[in-house]
Amino acid sequence: MHRYRFLLWRPLQLLPVLLGISILTFVMVRAIPGDPARILLGVRSTPEAIARIRAQYGLDLPVWQQYLYFLRNLLHGEMGKSLIYRVDTLKLIMSRIEPTLNLVLGSVMLAMLFTVPLAATAARNRGRLADQMIRLLSTVGLGLPAFWLAIMMILLFSLSLGWFPVSGYGSDFGERLHHLFLPCLTVALALSAVLTRNLRASLLMELQNDYVTAARARGQNENRIFWRHVMPNSLVPTVNLLAVNIGWLIGSTVVIESVFAIPGMGQLLVKAIISRDYMVVQGVVLVFALATVAVNLVADLLTVALDPRVKL
Repeated sequence: MHRYRFLLWRPLQLLPVLLGISILTFVMVRAIPGDPARILLGVRSTPEAIARIRAQYGLDLPVWQQYLYFLRNLLHGEMGKSLIYRVDTLKLIMSRIEPTLNLVLGSVMLAMLFTVPLAATAARNRGRLADQMIRLLSTVGLGLPAFWLAIMMILLFSLSLGWFPVSGYGSDFGERLHHLFLPCLTVALALSAVLTRNLRASLLMELQNDYVTAARARGQNENRIFWRHVMPNSLVPTVNLLAVNIGWLIGSTVVIESVFAIPGMGQLLVKAIISRDYMVVQGVVLVFALATVAVNLVADLLTVALDPRVKL
Protein backbone atom coordinates (compact mmCIF):
# COMPACT_ATOMS: atom_id res chain seq x y z
CA MET A 1 0.00 0.00 0.00
CA HIS A 2 2.82 2.39 0.88
CA ARG A 3 4.49 1.77 -2.49
CA TYR A 4 1.32 2.59 -4.43
CA ARG A 5 0.88 5.76 -2.38
CA PHE A 6 4.49 6.69 -3.07
CA LEU A 7 4.08 6.14 -6.83
CA LEU A 8 0.98 8.32 -6.78
CA TRP A 9 2.15 11.22 -4.65
CA ARG A 10 5.83 11.53 -5.56
CA PRO A 11 5.18 12.69 -9.16
CA LEU A 12 2.59 15.16 -7.87
CA GLN A 13 5.14 16.56 -5.40
CA LEU A 14 7.58 17.12 -8.25
CA LEU A 15 5.12 19.19 -10.34
CA PRO A 16 6.02 22.46 -8.50
CA VAL A 17 9.68 21.77 -9.32
CA LEU A 18 8.90 21.52 -13.04
CA LEU A 19 6.74 24.65 -12.84
CA GLY A 20 9.56 26.59 -11.18
CA ILE A 21 12.05 25.39 -13.79
CA SER A 22 9.72 26.47 -16.60
CA ILE A 23 9.37 29.97 -15.09
CA LEU A 24 13.12 30.40 -14.58
CA THR A 25 13.90 29.15 -18.08
CA PHE A 26 11.25 31.39 -19.63
CA VAL A 27 12.61 34.50 -17.92
CA MET A 28 16.32 33.70 -18.39
CA VAL A 29 15.96 32.93 -22.10
CA ARG A 30 14.33 36.30 -22.70
CA ALA A 31 17.12 38.00 -20.78
CA ILE A 32 19.63 36.88 -23.46
CA PRO A 33 20.65 39.93 -25.56
CA GLY A 34 19.37 39.95 -29.14
CA ASP A 35 16.05 40.00 -30.93
CA PRO A 36 15.06 36.61 -32.38
CA ALA A 37 13.01 38.30 -35.11
CA ARG A 38 16.03 40.35 -36.25
CA ILE A 39 18.26 37.26 -36.16
CA LEU A 40 15.69 35.32 -38.18
CA LEU A 41 15.35 38.00 -40.89
CA GLY A 42 19.01 38.99 -41.08
CA VAL A 43 20.86 42.30 -41.10
CA ARG A 44 18.85 43.74 -44.02
CA SER A 45 15.51 43.32 -42.30
CA THR A 46 13.10 46.26 -42.15
CA PRO A 47 11.34 47.47 -39.00
CA GLU A 48 7.99 46.52 -40.55
CA ALA A 49 9.13 42.94 -41.21
CA ILE A 50 10.55 42.64 -37.68
CA ALA A 51 7.30 43.91 -36.17
CA ARG A 52 5.32 41.44 -38.28
CA ILE A 53 7.43 38.47 -37.13
CA ARG A 54 7.22 39.58 -33.49
CA ALA A 55 3.44 39.83 -33.75
CA GLN A 56 3.21 36.45 -35.51
CA TYR A 57 5.03 34.65 -32.68
CA GLY A 58 3.60 36.76 -29.85
CA LEU A 59 6.96 38.35 -29.01
CA ASP A 60 5.36 41.79 -28.80
CA LEU A 61 3.27 40.77 -25.77
CA PRO A 62 4.35 41.32 -22.14
CA VAL A 63 6.54 38.53 -20.75
CA TRP A 64 3.95 37.37 -18.21
CA GLN A 65 1.35 37.08 -20.97
CA GLN A 66 3.76 35.14 -23.18
CA TYR A 67 4.36 32.72 -20.29
CA LEU A 68 0.63 32.17 -19.75
CA TYR A 69 0.22 31.35 -23.45
CA PHE A 70 3.19 28.98 -23.21
CA LEU A 71 1.71 27.30 -20.13
CA ARG A 72 -1.70 26.98 -21.79
CA ASN A 73 -0.15 25.37 -24.88
CA LEU A 74 1.89 23.05 -22.66
CA LEU A 75 -1.23 21.82 -20.89
CA HIS A 76 -2.62 20.95 -24.33
CA GLY A 77 0.52 19.00 -25.22
CA GLU A 78 2.07 21.73 -27.39
CA MET A 79 5.29 23.73 -27.05
CA GLY A 80 4.77 26.30 -29.78
CA LYS A 81 6.47 26.64 -33.14
CA SER A 82 10.21 26.95 -33.67
CA LEU A 83 11.31 30.35 -34.97
CA ILE A 84 14.22 28.95 -36.96
CA TYR A 85 13.10 25.49 -38.07
CA ARG A 86 9.47 26.60 -38.70
CA VAL A 87 8.10 23.30 -37.33
CA ASP A 88 6.31 22.23 -34.17
CA THR A 89 8.78 22.35 -31.26
CA LEU A 90 7.59 19.10 -29.69
CA LYS A 91 7.99 17.19 -32.97
CA LEU A 92 11.45 18.71 -33.42
CA ILE A 93 12.50 17.64 -29.92
CA MET A 94 11.07 14.14 -30.37
CA SER A 95 13.17 13.72 -33.52
CA ARG A 96 16.32 14.51 -31.48
CA ILE A 97 15.62 12.42 -28.37
CA GLU A 98 17.00 9.11 -29.66
CA PRO A 99 20.68 10.17 -30.10
CA THR A 100 20.74 11.85 -26.68
CA LEU A 101 19.03 8.91 -24.98
CA ASN A 102 21.48 6.45 -26.57
CA LEU A 103 24.40 8.65 -25.51
CA VAL A 104 23.21 8.86 -21.90
CA LEU A 105 22.40 5.14 -21.59
CA GLY A 106 25.65 4.13 -23.26
CA SER A 107 27.64 6.43 -20.98
CA VAL A 108 25.99 5.06 -17.84
CA MET A 109 26.54 1.45 -18.92
CA LEU A 110 30.21 2.06 -19.70
CA ALA A 111 30.67 4.00 -16.45
CA MET A 112 29.26 1.13 -14.40
CA LEU A 113 31.44 -1.37 -16.32
CA PHE A 114 34.46 0.66 -15.21
CA THR A 115 33.19 1.50 -11.72
CA VAL A 116 32.29 -1.91 -10.29
CA PRO A 117 35.57 -3.78 -11.02
CA LEU A 118 37.76 -0.76 -10.17
CA ALA A 119 35.99 -0.07 -6.88
CA ALA A 120 35.99 -3.78 -5.98
CA THR A 121 39.70 -4.07 -6.72
CA ALA A 122 40.49 -0.94 -4.70
CA ALA A 123 38.38 -2.01 -1.70
CA ARG A 124 39.77 -5.56 -1.60
CA ASN A 125 43.34 -4.23 -1.82
CA ARG A 126 43.02 -1.32 0.57
CA GLY A 127 46.27 0.58 1.01
CA ARG A 128 48.13 -1.46 -1.59
CA LEU A 129 49.49 -0.34 -4.94
CA ALA A 130 46.33 -1.24 -6.86
CA ASP A 131 44.19 0.81 -4.46
CA GLN A 132 46.52 3.80 -4.66
CA MET A 133 46.64 3.72 -8.46
CA ILE A 134 42.84 3.52 -8.78
CA ARG A 135 42.39 6.40 -6.32
CA LEU A 136 44.94 8.44 -8.26
CA LEU A 137 43.18 7.78 -11.57
CA SER A 138 39.83 8.73 -10.02
CA THR A 139 41.25 11.99 -8.71
CA VAL A 140 42.73 12.84 -12.11
CA GLY A 141 39.43 11.97 -13.78
CA LEU A 142 37.56 14.41 -11.54
CA GLY A 143 39.68 17.29 -12.81
CA LEU A 144 39.43 16.61 -16.56
CA PRO A 145 36.97 18.89 -18.42
CA ALA A 146 34.58 16.99 -20.70
CA PHE A 147 35.31 19.10 -23.79
CA TRP A 148 39.10 18.71 -23.40
CA LEU A 149 38.80 14.97 -22.91
CA ALA A 150 36.55 14.75 -26.00
CA ILE A 151 39.10 16.62 -28.12
CA MET A 152 41.91 14.37 -26.87
CA MET A 153 39.82 11.30 -27.76
CA ILE A 154 39.28 12.63 -31.27
CA LEU A 155 42.98 13.41 -31.75
CA LEU A 156 44.09 9.98 -30.52
CA PHE A 157 41.47 7.47 -31.63
CA SER A 158 40.02 9.24 -34.68
CA LEU A 159 42.76 11.32 -36.31
CA SER A 160 45.88 9.39 -35.24
CA LEU A 161 44.69 5.77 -35.09
CA GLY A 162 41.61 6.06 -37.32
CA TRP A 163 39.62 3.62 -35.21
CA PHE A 164 36.49 5.73 -34.82
CA PRO A 165 34.78 8.48 -36.86
CA VAL A 166 35.37 12.10 -35.87
CA SER A 167 31.70 13.10 -35.86
CA GLY A 168 28.18 12.11 -36.87
CA TYR A 169 25.62 9.55 -35.74
CA GLY A 170 25.38 6.88 -38.43
CA SER A 171 22.36 5.47 -40.27
CA ASP A 172 21.97 1.93 -38.85
CA PHE A 173 22.54 0.19 -35.51
CA GLY A 174 26.13 -0.87 -36.22
CA GLU A 175 27.18 2.56 -37.46
CA ARG A 176 25.55 4.26 -34.49
CA LEU A 177 27.45 2.04 -32.05
CA HIS A 178 30.64 2.89 -33.91
CA HIS A 179 29.91 6.64 -33.88
CA LEU A 180 28.72 6.76 -30.25
CA PHE A 181 31.53 4.76 -28.65
CA LEU A 182 33.95 7.67 -28.28
CA PRO A 183 31.32 10.14 -26.98
CA CYS A 184 30.05 7.54 -24.51
CA LEU A 185 33.58 6.71 -23.42
CA THR A 186 34.33 10.40 -22.84
CA VAL A 187 31.32 10.88 -20.56
CA ALA A 188 31.81 7.50 -18.87
CA LEU A 189 35.42 8.22 -17.88
CA ALA A 190 34.41 11.41 -16.08
CA LEU A 191 31.34 9.81 -14.47
CA SER A 192 33.15 6.66 -13.35
CA ALA A 193 35.74 8.77 -11.52
CA VAL A 194 33.01 10.02 -9.18
CA LEU A 195 31.21 6.70 -8.86
CA THR A 196 34.38 4.67 -8.21
CA ARG A 197 35.39 6.77 -5.21
CA ASN A 198 31.87 6.55 -3.80
CA LEU A 199 31.50 2.80 -4.33
CA ARG A 200 34.95 2.10 -2.88
CA ALA A 201 34.05 3.98 0.31
CA SER A 202 30.72 2.13 0.55
CA LEU A 203 32.42 -1.24 0.08
CA LEU A 204 34.95 -0.50 2.81
CA MET A 205 32.16 0.43 5.23
CA GLU A 206 30.17 -2.71 4.42
CA LEU A 207 33.22 -4.94 4.87
CA GLN A 208 33.43 -3.77 8.49
CA ASN A 209 29.84 -4.77 9.35
CA ASP A 210 29.04 -7.60 11.74
CA TYR A 211 27.27 -9.76 9.15
CA VAL A 212 30.50 -10.00 7.14
CA THR A 213 32.40 -11.17 10.23
CA ALA A 214 29.66 -13.68 10.99
CA ALA A 215 29.69 -15.01 7.41
CA ARG A 216 33.46 -15.46 7.57
CA ALA A 217 33.12 -17.25 10.92
CA ARG A 218 30.69 -19.70 9.29
CA GLY A 219 33.36 -20.49 6.71
CA GLN A 220 31.67 -18.92 3.71
CA ASN A 221 33.79 -18.23 0.64
CA GLU A 222 35.27 -14.72 0.57
CA ASN A 223 34.19 -14.10 -3.02
CA ARG A 224 30.64 -15.21 -2.22
CA ILE A 225 30.47 -12.88 0.76
CA PHE A 226 31.77 -9.98 -1.28
CA TRP A 227 29.66 -10.34 -4.43
CA ARG A 228 26.50 -11.82 -2.87
CA HIS A 229 26.17 -9.55 0.17
CA VAL A 230 28.66 -6.68 0.31
CA MET A 231 28.38 -5.46 -3.28
CA PRO A 232 24.53 -5.25 -3.47
CA ASN A 233 24.37 -3.32 -0.18
CA SER A 234 27.15 -0.98 -1.31
CA LEU A 235 25.43 -0.19 -4.62
CA VAL A 236 22.58 1.67 -2.87
CA PRO A 237 24.49 4.96 -2.24
CA THR A 238 26.12 4.68 -5.68
CA VAL A 239 22.71 4.47 -7.38
CA ASN A 240 21.59 7.54 -5.42
CA LEU A 241 24.78 9.38 -6.39
CA LEU A 242 24.18 8.50 -10.04
CA ALA A 243 20.68 9.97 -9.80
CA VAL A 244 22.02 13.14 -8.19
CA ASN A 245 24.56 13.49 -11.01
CA ILE A 246 21.98 13.10 -13.77
CA GLY A 247 21.90 16.89 -14.18
CA TRP A 248 25.68 16.92 -14.68
CA LEU A 249 25.34 13.99 -17.08
CA ILE A 250 22.78 15.85 -19.19
CA GLY A 251 24.99 18.93 -19.16
CA SER A 252 27.91 16.83 -20.38
CA THR A 253 25.85 15.51 -23.30
CA VAL A 254 25.22 19.10 -24.41
CA VAL A 255 28.98 19.68 -24.66
CA ILE A 256 29.80 16.24 -26.09
CA GLU A 257 27.10 16.42 -28.77
CA SER A 258 28.50 19.76 -29.92
CA VAL A 259 32.08 18.44 -30.06
CA PHE A 260 31.18 15.21 -31.90
CA ALA A 261 28.39 16.80 -34.01
CA ILE A 262 25.75 14.35 -32.77
CA PRO A 263 22.26 15.47 -33.86
CA GLY A 264 20.73 15.20 -30.40
CA MET A 265 18.94 17.48 -27.98
CA GLY A 266 22.17 18.97 -26.64
CA GLN A 267 23.29 20.20 -30.05
CA LEU A 268 19.73 21.42 -30.70
CA LEU A 269 19.82 23.40 -27.44
CA VAL A 270 23.13 25.09 -28.29
CA LYS A 271 21.89 26.12 -31.75
CA ALA A 272 18.60 27.34 -30.29
CA ILE A 273 20.38 29.53 -27.73
CA ILE A 274 22.63 31.05 -30.41
CA SER A 275 19.67 31.80 -32.69
CA ARG A 276 17.42 32.94 -29.79
CA ASP A 277 14.84 30.27 -30.65
CA TYR A 278 12.85 30.72 -27.45
CA MET A 279 10.36 27.92 -27.95
CA VAL A 280 13.03 25.29 -28.62
CA VAL A 281 15.16 26.36 -25.63
CA GLN A 282 12.16 26.21 -23.30
CA GLY A 283 11.07 22.86 -24.68
CA VAL A 284 14.49 21.19 -24.46
CA VAL A 285 15.16 22.46 -20.93
CA LEU A 286 11.73 21.28 -19.81
CA VAL A 287 12.34 17.81 -21.27
CA PHE A 288 15.75 17.67 -19.56
CA ALA A 289 14.12 18.67 -16.26
CA LEU A 290 11.42 16.04 -16.68
CA ALA A 291 14.09 13.41 -17.41
CA THR A 292 16.00 14.41 -14.26
CA VAL A 293 12.88 14.12 -12.13
CA ALA A 294 12.01 10.73 -13.66
CA VAL A 295 15.52 9.38 -13.07
CA ASN A 296 15.41 10.40 -9.41
CA LEU A 297 12.06 8.64 -9.04
CA VAL A 298 13.49 5.47 -10.60
CA ALA A 299 16.54 5.74 -8.32
CA ASP A 300 14.27 5.76 -5.26
CA LEU A 301 12.57 2.59 -6.48
CA LEU A 302 15.90 0.92 -7.26
CA THR A 303 17.12 1.79 -3.77
CA VAL A 304 14.21 -0.11 -2.27
CA ALA A 305 14.78 -3.04 -4.63
CA LEU A 306 18.47 -3.26 -3.70
CA ASP A 307 17.94 -2.78 0.04
CA PRO A 308 14.60 -3.95 1.50
CA ARG A 309 15.46 -2.17 4.74
CA VAL A 310 14.83 1.18 3.03
CA LYS A 311 11.25 2.36 3.38
CA LEU A 312 9.43 4.57 0.89
